[in-house]
Amino acid sequence: MAATLGGATEFTDYAASKGAVETLTIGLAKELGADYIRVNGVRPGLIETDIHKSAGDAERVGRLSKSVPLGRAGTAQETAEAIVFLLSDAASYITGSILSVSGGR
Repeated sequence: MAATLGGATEFTDYAASKGAVETLTIGLAKELGADYIRVNGVRPGLIETDIHKSAGDAERVGRLSKSVPLGRAGTAQETAEAIVFLLSDAASYITGSILSVSGGR
């Protein structure tokens, strides 16, 4: 969600890079659609991973969980399942989309 939230006061540079990835996703989907190549992205929200600890804020997930409408951080498994869906035939008419897996944040 960094691309849409902006990362203010923490990880602004990270948020900017995610915005670039989303722009690339949309552009490539338009360029490659005629070749039946689908390009989509997944926009994870607050996910319980070691990235928070390695960035120097091991308590970040706990602190920010209350800002998630579903009341908790997501898991890597939940993010992976969204990716598997986009790769499947069930998503055969989806391209140029960014799927938010964010608990509503």
